Amino acid sequence: MAGTITTKVMIISDTHCFQFGDAEKVRGHFKQPLPKVDIILHCGDLTERGGLKAYQDAIRMLSCINAELKLVIAGNHDLSLDGPYWYTKGCDPEDPEDYAEHEKGIEILKGPLAKEAGVTYLEEGLHTFTLTSGAKCTVYASPYQPEFFPDFPGIDIMMTHGPPEDILDWVASPPGTTVGCQALLRAVSRARPLLHCFGHIHEAYSATVVTWKDDREKIGADAIEARSPQPSVYPDSSNRPIKFGKETMMVNAAIMDVNYNPRNSPWLVDLELPRAA
Repeated sequence: MAGTITTKVMIISDTHCFQFGDAEKVRGHFKQPLPKVDIILHCGDLTERGGLKAYQDAIRMLSCINAELKLVIAGNHDLSLDGPYWYTKGCDPEDPEDYAEHEKGIEILKGPLAKEAGVTYLEEGLHTFTLTSGAKCTVYASPYQPEFFPDFPGIDIMMTHGPPEDILDWVASPPGTTVGCQALLRAVSRARPLLHCFGHIHEAYSATVVTWKDDREKIGADAIEARSPQPSVYPDSSNRPIKFGKETMMVNAAIMDVNYNPRNSPWLVDLELPRAA
C-alpha cells in the first residue's frame, strides 16, 4: 500500500507472572522460540498483585521476545503501579517499604532494567514512535477506562487493559454476562484506530474486526455497522487489510485462560502503518 509500511505486531496481555518454560507444562502456545516482530504490545496484568520482584521478573520475560519496540501498560492486578490507589487503599502507610512500592515499581518499569530489555512503559495519553523501517506508530494508551476520550486524529493503536462494551467482554459466570466499558466503546468509535487491543477478561480471548458506519456522528454501539470474527493463525500473522477510519481490529490477547493457565497464543497482526515524514 502506497505511503505505508507493513509492520508485524505481537499482542499479549494478562501474563500474570508468566515465565517461559511454564507454558510447556500445560501445553500452552506462548513459548520459545517466538516469532520476531517489529512491535510487541502488552495490555496489562504483568503480575498477580504487584511486587517489586514480580515487576522485575516481568521485564526479564519481555526481554526474551525479539522486537524493536516493546510497549507495556499496567493492569488492575499490577496494584502498586496505580499511585492514587496505592497511597489511599493499597499500602500500609506505617510501613515505609510498602508505602514506597509505587515509586520503586515505576522506577523498575522505566529504569535501566526496562531500557536494557527494550521495554517502554506507557502511562495515560498519546505516544508516537518511529521504527527503523520508517514506519510511524501513534498509540493512545490507558490502563483505565477513558471517560472523555480526546478526538486525536490519526491514532493507529489503542491500548487499554479492559474491553469496550459488548466486544470480547463476556464472562463465564453468570453465563451471558458482558462487562465491557460503555465509555471506552464511545471512545474507540470516535478514534476508529487500526487496532484496539486489551485483555482483562481471560475467557473472552479472541479477535474481531469492527466495521464502522460512514456517519461519523454515530457514537458507541450505534456506530457499528458489522463485526467479523477473526481466527488465530499463530505462529503466522493475520494479514487481513484494515481500512483506516472504516475498520478496527479488536483483540483480546489474554495469555491466561479462565483458570490462570497460559494456554492462549499471542496475536500476530500485520498493520499498514504510515511512513514517517
